[in-house]
Amino acid sequence: MEKEKEDGMPLIGDKFPEMSVQTTHGELQLPDEFEDRWFILFSHPGDFTPVCTTEFYGFQKKYDEFQELDTELIGLSIDQVHSHLKWAEWIEDEMGEEIEFPIIADGTGKVADKLGLIHSAGATATVRAVFIVDPESTIRAILYYPAELGRNLDEIVRMIKGFQKSDKEGVAIPADWPNNELIGDNVILPPAGDVETIKERKEAEEKGEIECYDWWLCHRES
Repeated sequence: MEKEKEDGMPLIGDKFPEMSVQTTHGELQLPDEFEDRWFILFSHPGDFTPVCTTEFYGFQKKYDEFQELDTELIGLSIDQVHSHLKWAEWIEDEMGEEIEFPIIADGTGKVADKLGLIHSAGATATVRAVFIVDPESTIRAILYYPAELGRNLDEIVRMIKGFQKSDKEGVAIPADWPNNELIGDNVILPPAGDVETIKERKEAEEKGEIECYDWWLCHRES
């Protein structure tokens, strides 16, 4: 008998939990607000903090790139909405970037607690986390960072591109793609699961349609 999943923070492969959130763009319903689109929810320890400010500036600089990937952004901390609004105003005034995406004001900590984002040292800060959610509202990746280390935004963009290519072409994505040291920007074919597939892979390699280190490690152009 299948074991029922206990309540707790969502995991990769789970549906993003339904919730109503108060944001700088008003009240939103998640994940319905981003139905049929990818979205990235990222939490930060607090407004008006140095590392978080560099991150929000960076996310906004890449906002158009995320939009081109049909991906929305939404931030979160347990600060109040007026703090978010003032901080966003400060970033625009001092750094020249208007924060266009919503920021969840989770003053009660209810949302952060549901997502497992409350810092272990106390309930006064949320951890630096990232949830990548696909158009079917399935959580595809969860990333955590310590307070002293800001996120690599290029990697988050790369992950969205990799997920979308994997879903579209039924392939896997190698390390450091699209600049992998072994196969460049090629993509990896799923491992063969039967003798017939092994035979087909060998024939495809002979025809120059794919390249293989062995039948279980084959790759091709995207």
